[in-house]
Amino acid sequence: MKAIVLRKHGNPEILITEELIDPVPGRGEVLISLEYAGINYADILTRKGLYGWSVKLPHVPGMEGCGVIVDTGAGVDKDYMGKKVIAGSKNGMYAEKTVVPIERIIPVIDKYSSGENAAFLVNYMTSWVALFKMARVQPGEKVLVTAAAGGVGTAALHLASNYGCEVYGMAGSKTKIDLIKSCGAIQGFNYRYSNAFRDLMVSTGGVDAVIELVGGNIYRRSLETLNPFGRIVVTGFASLDLKKWNPLSWIGTWMDIPRANIRNMAKRSIAVMATHIGYLLENNPELLKQIYDEIYEFINKYDIHPVIGAVFPFDKASEAHRLIESRQSTGKVLLKF
Repeated sequence: MKAIVLRKHGNPEILITEELIDPVPGRGEVLISLEYAGINYADILTRKGLYGWSVKLPHVPGMEGCGVIVDTGAGVDKDYMGKKVIAGSKNGMYAEKTVVPIERIIPVIDKYSSGENAAFLVNYMTSWVALFKMARVQPGEKVLVTAAAGGVGTAALHLASNYGCEVYGMAGSKTKIDLIKSCGAIQGFNYRYSNAFRDLMVSTGGVDAVIELVGGNIYRRSLETLNPFGRIVVTGFASLDLKKWNPLSWIGTWMDIPRANIRNMAKRSIAVMATHIGYLLENNPELLKQIYDEIYEFINKYDIHPVIGAVFPFDKASEAHRLIESRQSTGKVLLKF
């Protein structure tokens, strides 16, 4: 089979296709012939050697994909053969075939294309957990989503707006702001303008929840927008620009890491939270099905579909990574086999 093997950390050019022997499923595992793989910002950090949840080198990167089960290991019902599924794992999805434990697969959503199914898992589970399990948003509350034109951002807009929240988004261009409005945002603000958060406060008077994906100054300014009893949930750090070979970048990265000041939180009666679905589901596999069932019911009720911003052939993974790093991408970026 063809696969991309991460043998060292570096620039996108290191993502080179290799020929590997097809993996064989062990006990409790299935072999999936993948049709699409989803690219997450975590894949970018993994390639750079900056992602603490990734596995040791060498490995095949990629955390989610959609495909068909073509073989089963011992202890797995043969009825799984031929089923199309969504799969999530720490790694292994930048390949024509991958092996995953049976508890790491979920059924495809019938009304979705294969690409939409590959774009679903990480983005919608992250947004669902942040909005409804952590922030516990309620209809009528004002919700701000930063990096709102990305994969997690557009998912959060879809979910919160259909739940009855007043949703606002931050993005870095007019095109992206037009997109987030189409995903349910009442208004979008360009964070590249110095008056973006001032204009947000004029329009809203403050917000009740923030889904924060950027870090740095965006995180700090977002904290200032919270009303009493407001909650901010950190789900990403897109501004991370650490270069291991440049000590000066270490200082900027340290300064930009989102932090909680308990004294200031107490004065304003606000909450700072964070979530990472990889760590969450790794030791709680039963939560995968529970959360999936909740989201499945919701997206079917409101006919929600993921935003797919770009699809690259499998051997163009380096170009896909460059697009995401350029901060020009929207929605989910996919690899197609």
